[in-house]
Amino acid sequence: MTSPVLALRDVTFRRNGTQILHGVDLTVHRGEHWAMLGPNGAGKSTLLGFCGARTHPTSGTVEVLGRRLGRVDMQELRRDIGHVDPRHPLRSPLTVTDVVLTGFTGTVDLPPRWSPTAAERERAAALVDEVGLGPRDDAVWPTLSQGERGRTLIARALASDPRLLLLDEATTGLDVAAREQLLESIDALRRTAPDLASILVTHHLEELPSTTDHVVVVAHGRILRAGPVQEVLTTETISTAFEHPIEVARTDGRWAARARRGPRTPVPAAAHP
Repeated sequence: MTSPVLALRDVTFRRNGTQILHGVDLTVHRGEHWAMLGPNGAGKSTLLGFCGARTHPTSGTVEVLGRRLGRVDMQELRRDIGHVDPRHPLRSPLTVTDVVLTGFTGTVDLPPRWSPTAAERERAAALVDEVGLGPRDDAVWPTLSQGERGRTLIARALASDPRLLLLDEATTGLDVAAREQLLESIDALRRTAPDLASILVTHHLEELPSTTDHVVVVAHGRILRAGPVQEVLTTETISTAFEHPIEVARTDGRWAARARRGPRTPVPAAAHP
């Protein structure tokens, strides 16, 4: 087997004297599509910071794309990682195509005096088409719906042909139709970028793409379970992670969660630090 795309070994993290993560181990391989689930404050954002080469651990080792944090130029490493964040801080009236072109420069706005090559323009146009925004390629950012912005950011993240794609609560604020369109764009990556590994962070099982094949569940700064989706997404694991009786179901490849009906039974609390 080839080297993993991501490998965390016995990782801890402290902030202002508070222990945030406790002995985390996680391995992601090429072509795997992971979801990261857990309640607010579980440590998901901190973990994603390691995956995106934005944060160093307090102890333990983090290797991203075969390079160990602390021994590599973080800014250079980030060029090989696609990041989709619905809080993208763009304020300028860039068109859909121009936003995608910023994926080549790794900037929020187009840099002054920078001009894309013909090949970069061609790739940007192809990516805009792939996410279903071809007819809107000249629409400007302030006029885009949240769903269109999400799909534009996916195309932007793919512009530099990354080996790892991070989706940080990418469906936040979307209505049902926009959410489904965004998930369709994510599902299409298995066909258009078969070697790409991805990690999607969410609180909601309904927001998992049908191509999700692995899940890591985080609670109180620890990994509760990690592995193939069918083994990890169980009523017991999700109830324990969220400390509430939750019924987990899967229909036609999509997941759902709801409060368990009937007499309530105690739910074992996730291991606290």
